[in-house]
Amino acid sequence: MSNDLFTSARRARVGLLATFFFMGVVSMAWVARIPEIRDANGLNNGQLGLILISSTIGAILGAQLTGRLVHSYGTQVVIRVAIIIMPIGLILMGFSTSPITLIFGLFIMGLGYSSMDIASNTQAVVIEKILGRRVMSSFHALWSSGAFATTVLGGSIANYVSPRDNLVGVGIVCFFLFIPAVRMLLTSDQDEHSGGEEETDAKIPFFGKSVLPLWGMGIGLLGGLIAEGAASDWGAILLRDDMGYGIGVNASAFAVFSLAMITARFLGDRALDHFGPRKTVLYGGYLGGIGLGAGIAIAVPLSDSQPILAFVIVNIGFACAGLGIGPMFPAYILAASEVPGIASSIAIARVGVIGIAGYFIGPSVTGALAQVLTLPVAMMYPVLMLLLAGYQSHIIKK
Repeated sequence: MSNDLFTSARRARVGLLATFFFMGVVSMAWVARIPEIRDANGLNNGQLGLILISSTIGAILGAQLTGRLVHSYGTQVVIRVAIIIMPIGLILMGFSTSPITLIFGLFIMGLGYSSMDIASNTQAVVIEKILGRRVMSSFHALWSSGAFATTVLGGSIANYVSPRDNLVGVGIVCFFLFIPAVRMLLTSDQDEHSGGEEETDAKIPFFGKSVLPLWGMGIGLLGGLIAEGAASDWGAILLRDDMGYGIGVNASAFAVFSLAMITARFLGDRALDHFGPRKTVLYGGYLGGIGLGAGIAIAVPLSDSQPILAFVIVNIGFACAGLGIGPMFPAYILAASEVPGIASSIAIARVGVIGIAGYFIGPSVTGALAQVLTLPVAMMYPVLMLLLAGYQSHIIKK
């Protein structure tokens, strides 16, 4: 390995850390404003859940295309396109006062997000390989940091700034900040996008023995991301509608969840070295599932008589979920990239298309269940999925 490549990888690591941060900011900027956006579009929980499917369609399409595009053109090229698409989706969501506009904005956001996510994670795998040490979890820690920052911002200005001005401002600022970060990334002749020296396949079957490990990992990742999506999209509504906490305060659920994910991901590289990916996912799934389920089950009935205690308990539950989910995505992505005979971008895309679909489908299913049952009961669905994510750790070899 040349010194120039090592130096480029160190520089790319800085650029990718910034890219992950701004990706978290843009993708999560609307979380604190979801109740207002729902009301501005005249939607109930069930209708919002159904509309969220549009982001799922965009995410699946983006993930399906990105693996092949990365394999052919490299990660930096795909990311350059995605940094245009994501802010456009966010801005459209900010302007939405009718379901059609919201649907289109969510679709664009899902398309851009999944493209950015898969391309960025593929580059992260190469950077880790060149540097010769664990750094994957730190990238995701910066994503969580961006998500936390934008959630706190949205909650703190909710009483003073409209959702439209909030989301449009974030979209425009982050677009310009993305540009210098992306310029620092590994170029197409450095990122091993076609598999490097190892012979790999760019085309893999949808089903079959050779891709069974990818399906197993994808289902595990799906479980974790369903819980993450539910925490981001329904946490504020749960605290507002079912526990009686006001605008700004109700954003605490996802803020605490994000802060816990930041902590877990900054420690994640050490955890992956110490426990290995399989045990890290196993422990995280069970801690997160049990903690979140117990927190909601105890806090919601308690909120009428003991609102402060209930507020603490429900946020502890969301914190447990954040701690558990934090290292999951890095662990499953690393495991996918090591499947022999398949280009890492293709393997990550296959696992990603299943997992990211869960991130977007999960809130839709939760919303549908909330309309039929209640939101606290519906939140037991992502709890069960988080437990499934821990169980699926047996697919990971080490």
